[in-house]
Amino acid sequence: MFWLAVPLTLVALCGALVHYFNSVAPQVIGTDRHLKELAGVLTRQIDVENGRLSVASDPTATAQWDPTVQFAVRDQEQKLLAGDGLLPVTPIDGAAKAVYSTARFERRNVRMLASRLDTPAGPVFITVAAALNNDAAARFGFMSTLLWDFVQLDVTLVLVWVGIQLGLRPVKRLRDEIAERSPLDLRPVLVSAVPREIAPLAATLNRLFLMLRTQVQSQQQFIANTAHQLRTPITGMLAQLDLLLADPAAQAVKPRLTMLQEGVRQLAHSANQLLTLARADPAVNIAAKNQSVDLCAIAGDVVAKFFDRALQAEIDLGAELHPASLAADASLLDDLLNNLVDNALKYTPAGGRVTVGAGKHDGRPYLAVEDSGPGIPAAERQRVRQRFYRLPNSPGHGSGLGLAIVEEIARLYDAEVSIEPGAGDIGTRVTVRFPAAAAPAG
Repeated sequence: MFWLAVPLTLVALCGALVHYFNSVAPQVIGTDRHLKELAGVLTRQIDVENGRLSVASDPTATAQWDPTVQFAVRDQEQKLLAGDGLLPVTPIDGAAKAVYSTARFERRNVRMLASRLDTPAGPVFITVAAALNNDAAARFGFMSTLLWDFVQLDVTLVLVWVGIQLGLRPVKRLRDEIAERSPLDLRPVLVSAVPREIAPLAATLNRLFLMLRTQVQSQQQFIANTAHQLRTPITGMLAQLDLLLADPAAQAVKPRLTMLQEGVRQLAHSANQLLTLARADPAVNIAAKNQSVDLCAIAGDVVAKFFDRALQAEIDLGAELHPASLAADASLLDDLLNNLVDNALKYTPAGGRVTVGAGKHDGRPYLAVEDSGPGIPAAERQRVRQRFYRLPNSPGHGSGLGLAIVEEIARLYDAEVSIEPGAGDIGTRVTVRFPAAAAPAG
């Protein structure tokens, strides 16, 4: 609109100026011709006798004279010989014989012709002036034309704006359709439903979506193959170590075998965490098909999975479950809760407690794990979300990926992860709150 308004404004102004000059120019040309004729009448009335200049008779008495025209005849010393001495003097240089000009005289705009006549007694300067009677009408015509041009310009710009808005409706519909999609929706755009002008754009978007789907499938296949290649030999090593530890011949090196077994278990745990972190990447899950997941069922399965470990560590592992469901990938939610419970059991001393929670608060589904461990200092609660970061003097040999995995999965579903003190300011409570829109309808 700006690039239209500026040039159209200049065109309107130029059009008004052309109209003004078209109104003034004929009058000025006719006046100049008339003044030239009357200057010739005055020239014929000038007489030279004995070296003295004089005007032979009154020019206004001649038949050719126009009584509305004023004149002045002066000698080389600008002494008035005849006419009106109030007429302004127009300077004439040595080369020019006549000069046309417009001046203000007696509160009127007048057109003036100043000419020079060379005589034996010296030059004579003749000035004739006529009023421009239609100057006010020309100005009025200029202003009215300019006003009408700007009215037309405003109407034109409004019509252009309305036309643009109507023409952009299909583009806005396409924009809204894509904006309303979730990051997991890579369905192709229906090209037949968009205008011809943006059909190439829709086709390009479809190619981009196809490339993303292909890349995601390749990455998912790579992760699956990597998991298989890692887990199979590690599981075999653990099985062989268990057999070796049970062999009486290996009792002499049992402490070393135990350390090796613990290292392999830690390797298996780290490998699983790295694969979970890769699966939680939005680029991998962009094409995932989410289904309604019962959070209570997920929490119950995780509690059952860690029950024996909690029993061996003399930790009270319980659950506070309320009905809630979420549209998500069940395996990712299981990984999220596994890492939270694993961290809680790892840092909670014997005789402590770990509580797994699930439910809905203010319409938002949530998962939570609370423990009675040493807690996380307020200054460290942001840093523990980073990959491979562990609190100073932390027990065990963790990789520092647990909360990073939780954060990554939460980010995938636009959830919020809060780390707060537990009940009575004892221990830590980690809560993952999902958006209300993520809860399935009904």
